[in-house]
Order: sequence, then C-alpha cells, then structure tokens
Amino acid sequence: MHIQPADRINKLPRYLFAEIDKKIRAAVEKGVDVIKLGIGDPDQPTPDYIVKRAIEEVQKPANHTYPPDEGLTEFKEAVAAYYKERHNVELDPEKEVCVLLGSKEGIAHISACFVNPGDLNLVPDPGYPVYSIGTMFAGGDVYRMPLLAENNFLPDFSAVDKEVAKKAKLMFLNYPNNPTGAEAPPEFFAQAAQFAKENNIIICHDQAYSEIAYDGYKPMSFLEAPGAKEVGIEFGSLSKTFNMTGWRLAYAVGRAEVVEVLSRYKTNIDSGTFKAIQYTGVEAFTNPAKDEFQAEISKMYQERRDVVVNALKEMGIDVRAPKATFYVWAPVPKGFADSTEFVSYILEETGVVVTPGRGFGEHGEGYFRIALTVDAERMAEAMRRIKDALAAGRP
Repeated sequence: MHIQPADRINKLPRYLFAEIDKKIRAAVEKGVDVIKLGIGDPDQPTPDYIVKRAIEEVQKPANHTYPPDEGLTEFKEAVAAYYKERHNVELDPEKEVCVLLGSKEGIAHISACFVNPGDLNLVPDPGYPVYSIGTMFAGGDVYRMPLLAENNFLPDFSAVDKEVAKKAKLMFLNYPNNPTGAEAPPEFFAQAAQFAKENNIIICHDQAYSEIAYDGYKPMSFLEAPGAKEVGIEFGSLSKTFNMTGWRLAYAVGRAEVVEVLSRYKTNIDSGTFKAIQYTGVEAFTNPAKDEFQAEISKMYQERRDVVVNALKEMGIDVRAPKATFYVWAPVPKGFADSTEFVSYILEETGVVVTPGRGFGEHGEGYFRIALTVDAERMAEAMRRIKDALAAGRP
C-alpha cells in the first residue's frame, strides 16, 4: 500500500526546531556536553503561585468536563483587565477576546479564517515560520516584507507594491520581535494601522514577548495605536510571560468581527482549553505576585543578555543589545559561507546550539540567533567555547 500525503504536506518544510532537536540528540549520544541556546523555551519553572492554583483547580470534579466553546468568562475577563491595567486598552471580554490553545495555534489558524486559495498575506522576513506555514495551509501566497538592519528591523510599507497591498488579506507583525529582538516605536504601529485601513488588510500582531524587557523599556500593545482595533487583532501568550510554555494557554484580542470568526473556526476543530488551566490563567493575571515575578525574570534575562552581548563584541562581532525578548540576533562572523555552515561548525566544535538566521527566512541569512535560556554561568561557558573555536580557526 502506497501512502501519499496531501500536496500541502509535501510542500511543508521540516520544522526548523525539529531539525535542530535531531542534531542535539546526535551530539548527546556521542557524549557531548551540549549547551542549548536554540529554542526559546524558558529554563525557569512556572511560578509557585500559579502551580498552587493549578493543583487546586485540577482537584475539582466540576473542571473535568468540556469547557464552554467560547472559553471561560473568568479568563476572558482577566485578559481584558490586564489590557486595561497594562495598556489602557478597553476590551469587551465576550466579543473581543478569544481563548487559544497557545498563540502558535491561533496564528496557524487565522489564515484559514480569511484566506482563499490565491490570496496574499504580508509576512515579515525574517520571522516566526508559522506565519508562512498557516498561509500555505490556507492555500494563500506569501509576500515577504524584508526586515533590514538599516530600517531597525521594521518593514517599509512604502516598499510594498500597491497591487500586492490591494490583494493582501492579512499582515503579520511581531514586536518585540522574534528573531531580531527589535522593538517598534508608537509611530510605527500608527503607520501600520493606517496602511491596513487604506488597503483593507487585517493586522495580526504577535505580542509574545511583551513582558520581557530591559533598561526601563516597556513594550506597547499594537492596540494602543490610533485606529488599531478597527483593523486587527493581537495574539498574546502566557508561555513566556509566566514561564508556561507547556501549559498551552493564550488569547487573541481586538476587532470583534475578526475574533468571532477565529472563535467560530476553533469551535469546529477543537474543544477548548481544560477549565483548570483557564482558571490557572486567571490566577497568573490577577495575583499581585505577578509584578515581582515579571521584574525578576526580566532582570535575570538582562544579566544573560549582557554576558552574551559583551562576549560577542569581544569576538569582534557587531551586535546590538536588544531592549526586549530573550534573544540576541547577531551577524555571522567572517569566514563562513552562510548561517547554516556557522551553526553546524559551532555545534560540532563546541557543543553549543544556536539557530541559523536562514531558518527564519531569506533575509535572516547572514545572522544567527541566541536564546537566553540557560543561566548566566552556563551562558558565559557557551560564549567562551565559541570564542575559543573562532580563535583557533577552522581546520
């Protein structure tokens, strides 16, 4: 019997981090002391106050049934209260908040809600691969907006072909940005909202890193920009905000019609997030301990950032210290053909795992990404290994 996957699966590339995992396993099997700086998975546990609430909710039989299709009102109200407190943005919990099984799930599905075969989506390059994958699954085509260093890794809307802009259905944005660590000033979001309004485009803003910031910087929500809620939605996640990557709880907020379509799609393909997890999410957002926790993790990541940035500069690599996210985006040193060759060399010679920029798109070539997901001492060891390998020269 011959098994033939659907064409959409045959077009699907191997997921970047799945391929990295394979290389890591191979190195570990050889006895290499691997330092993993590839995947953006927080190394610290979920806070105790959140875990305690989870235990209480799991033990309640009433939570062992299907959740409401539209999500628990209590969680949606907590999200709306957070937006009011943090961003001074008013949200209707019932009409402008959609509960997600992680923001990756929502981002992957939003194209299916609005894109017909042959439609276009505007996607940042480099960018999170799921923006393009979701577009492809919906039968749409990707128009890549270059994020260039000379533009502070912001897309240039004036460079988008006018015919392309008129055909586009969705535009994905992500600030603070993965993989570049760039931040967006208020005027950029205002320009984005105006561009979307003029071209009848829905903006999908990925705000996964809103609470990991340094040097006094406070990332803003896209929905704070004038007219933003008229043209788009924002995806938020508890994964990085509260070290809850494995819990799979997130949300989409913004224009009611867009939220309703995404929610309608989801009710037909999944049965929602476990009620105990949603109640735990309420605790994450409302417990006063959250402010101290978020300050502590930002301080921790800033210490790691400084270790990496200072070490890279000592190696002669021209790197920018990010004001947010837990990533450092750096140019590949001279002497390597591309980012993949550099990353492979570093893994083989040092046991340190970093991510090739090409994995995030064509315009990511020439860079590599470091995730700040090991402690400062281990991070310094990784930088020492890389420095020694570069100083020794390639065999």
